[in-house]
Amino acid sequence: MTQRKFPTIMGTQHPDNANAPFWDASQQPFISAYNEMNEAFENFSELNVDEYMWDWEGKHADAAVIDRLFSTEYDYFKTNQIGRDKFLTFRFPNIWEEKGYSLMQAMTAILSSEDFAHDLGFDQRPLFEAILPMAQRADQLLEMQILFEKLANFKSVEFTKTDKNTPYIEMIPLFEDFNTQLHAPEILKEYLKLHEEHFGFRPKYLRVFLAGSDSALTAGFMSSITGNKLAIARLHEFAKEENIDVYPISGTGSAIFRGGLSPHRIDRYVTEFPGVRTATVQSAFRYDFPLADVQQAITELKEKLPNAEPLKISANDQKILAEVAEESARFYADTLDQLIPDMQPIFKAFPKRRDRRQHVGVLGYSRSVDGIELPRAINFTGSFYSIGIPPEFIGFGRALANLNADHLSVFVRNYPSMKKDFRELAGYINLDALEILKTQSPAWAEVEQDIMTLKAIFNLEIGPHNREQQQHAEIALQVVQIKDGAPVATTALINRMAQLRHFLG
Repeated sequence: MTQRKFPTIMGTQHPDNANAPFWDASQQPFISAYNEMNEAFENFSELNVDEYMWDWEGKHADAAVIDRLFSTEYDYFKTNQIGRDKFLTFRFPNIWEEKGYSLMQAMTAILSSEDFAHDLGFDQRPLFEAILPMAQRADQLLEMQILFEKLANFKSVEFTKTDKNTPYIEMIPLFEDFNTQLHAPEILKEYLKLHEEHFGFRPKYLRVFLAGSDSALTAGFMSSITGNKLAIARLHEFAKEENIDVYPISGTGSAIFRGGLSPHRIDRYVTEFPGVRTATVQSAFRYDFPLADVQQAITELKEKLPNAEPLKISANDQKILAEVAEESARFYADTLDQLIPDMQPIFKAFPKRRDRRQHVGVLGYSRSVDGIELPRAINFTGSFYSIGIPPEFIGFGRALANLNADHLSVFVRNYPSMKKDFRELAGYINLDALEILKTQSPAWAEVEQDIMTLKAIFNLEIGPHNREQQQHAEIALQVVQIKDGAPVATTALINRMAQLRHFLG
């Protein structure tokens, strides 16, 4: 088999778009499960994404996706074959975290798609790899492969004797929290050993997925951006040590809190995360900017990402950055615990963009603060922006001021865009809204301290810098002043603010 093509751009179904997709005639921002097949095709053909993630984790996925794509767009896929030129990659449910009933459905869809492609005379198996979310251990990856192997062999013997299925699937671990990202090399080393014991060979390469959102939600922005950088640097070190190619995938949204990848921030992304080989372009990236800008940004990423010299962080700096992340997470968590009750009405009014079941993240089913559940990362991020408090600030100011000289210099050196990022974020702060919030809980004064500390350090101009931000600030004040019992009004205001800042959350 010739060397496979490695995707640079992965479109995902993350529901962070403010506006309707460019391809939707009804111009509704909500994308139903039924429309997701058409969405995948439009992303391949119009945006030229290399790969599209088909999500089975906590949501309703169409098992007939390959049959429908091949049937409705046969001419396109005859030339642009899935599995060779374009890639559709299933994200499996994690059976250690949620019920496994859709896992068998997903695996069966992979097997039947191979049969269908074979019948059409395509030369490549369309689906051959899958993502395991919330991966914690090496044995989980191998167990997925063994389950797939058993199912493939059972199908070949009992159901389709003339169509033999390939009984092997490649697994992409998705590391979502700081610890699994930091220890990715150790987990992967163990996985290579288990893989060789079971299959008798080592994989030629590994694709490793690093989440950018759930880590920010659970531990704060400083911890999250640090964890992502450490993981990228350590994965490339591991690749050299083990003499195996590693292709990191980075799961980042348009909000800086969730990674900051938008069509207008390509250079920042390549500067901050060199060594990422596949970038996720989520719904806001694709639908909240002019189509020509999106296409141009994707072309630019395709040129820059594959050749970027990977991040290198010395062993001493790695140790320091891990300490920075741990310290900052404490400031964030202590304050956040007290803010969550005040945020409940906003979380409840947050608009929906996709058909979803109850989500499971690193937060599990019931990650709760004082008995109150936290929402998904997109809803969380958008809710804080909607009250004029970008969540990037929470804990960051006090954590930065608390760093000793050594830690500070290492952190600053490894986050070159920090000043520019916070100058941009300062435009979304509404201090009048914060005054009202401070009457609800004293913890908001800690957030004010974060903001004022960063204002002093970076000489920030707090408040709107342009007309869009001015309108955003005015609406944030309205949102904070709405009393409980008006979720419909709040939802409309949240939607309008999302359009002004070019992402929902």
